Amino acid sequence: MLVRKAFLAVLSVFALALLPADLFGQEVMARDAEAPDRAALIENALSAAPETIAAGAAVADWEGNVLREGTNDYTCLPDDPNLPGNSPMCLDSTWMTWADAWMNQTEPPTPDAIAFGYMLQGDFPTSNTDPYAMEPTDDNEWIEDAGPHIMALVPDALMLEGISTDHENGGPWIMWRDTPYAHVMIPAAARK
Repeated sequence: MLVRKAFLAVLSVFALALLPADLFGQEVMARDAEAPDRAALIENALSAAPETIAAGAAVADWEGNVLREGTNDYTCLPDDPNLPGNSPMCLDSTWMTWADAWMNQTEPPTPDAIAFGYMLQGDFPTSNTDPYAMEPTDDNEWIEDAGPHIMALVPDALMLEGISTDHENGGPWIMWRDTPYAHVMIPAAARK
């Protein structure tokens, strides 16, 4: 349930980020600028992506406040204080569309090209096999932390053939294989 709430929040933030800044009103933007932890939230959110992505990414908090406008296709979000173990993430618009489908349990659209999401500070606890599992079971391959990683969506499911589902194999693996939400998890550092 917490993971699903997190993705709902991400989708809300993404929708807000697409609106022109003047729709937020001068008062809201001024209040955000005065927030004492604004710089810390931005720094935390941007830590999810490589510097080349982070430099142009929009940043929003979990309440939907745009903390920084962006110039590329990514939106970065800081740690969610309501989710223990959660980490910041940077998602492109394709990933945001995917996340909306996941949250609403609808068939995600097939991406036109390979799409990337970044979680270079690690991940929140999740199942490797069940997109909707909320806690570990004997058969859902629970992962407490996937470690720093890049996520990839592919335009053709055949591109996933031959990639392991073993999250402890030391290399890329498929998370949620045999579901419409299958994606590649690419470790960005050695797992501890």
